[in-house]
Amino acid sequence: MQKLEKLYEGKAKKMYATDDPDVLWVEYMNQATAGNGAKKAQIAGKGNLNNHITSVIFELLKARGIDSHFIKRLSDTEQLVRKMTMYPLEIIMRNTAAGSFAKRYGVKEGTPLKKPILEFCLKSDELGDPFINDDGIVALGLASEEELAEISRQARAVNEALKDIFSKIDVQLVDFKIEEGKTSDGTILLADEITPDTCRLWDLKDHSGKIEHLDKDLFRRDLGNIIPAYEEIYSRLKQLADSEGVKDAE
Repeated sequence: MQKLEKLYEGKAKKMYATDDPDVLWVEYMNQATAGNGAKKAQIAGKGNLNNHITSVIFELLKARGIDSHFIKRLSDTEQLVRKMTMYPLEIIMRNTAAGSFAKRYGVKEGTPLKKPILEFCLKSDELGDPFINDDGIVALGLASEEELAEISRQARAVNEALKDIFSKIDVQLVDFKIEEGKTSDGTILLADEITPDTCRLWDLKDHSGKIEHLDKDLFRRDLGNIIPAYEEIYSRLKQLADSEGVKDAE
């Protein structure tokens, strides 16, 4: 597989073409951002950890019957993925009130929700990633009703699988954000990444009633260094993967 020209550079990843038109080469960066890029920092080791974390999570999901664009990890910071036509949507699943949801509705952070909540935001930094409902998505041609139904089904399945994965490593999956896309043959798949950058993860080990963040809120809220938290998440995930016979594919 040959790495060709750079196609895209975002906040956390660079995407390159390859000699296979259906495969992209992804490079994870050390940049951390918050507030749609308003806050930025270079954090040594972040790209390495997120590449390993998302690789092992995609493999754990695959073992639970959930396919994704992930093909394999190439190195500490690189992986191969299937090329997708991405839906311009941030797909959010919430299990516990936190972050913008808690502020929006005046709910105490940490309040359990009676059922998981699926939300959509239009993926646009310029517009501040505004909330959009199902009718708006279809009316604007962002996805058809049939596509949206499949995206929603997959999001809820991913949530159930991730809750199982994280509960087994003593971590509470508070909420998360994913993206989905369509392959050249029309298959809708989970894409992008699943890391502590895109999930709220709280340690379930006893911290005397205090929330112990294992996610990007440490950076977002100036609570501390993200690297030890990300290292802890990867260590626990790796142990789980080993116990289940799932390999961190390289």
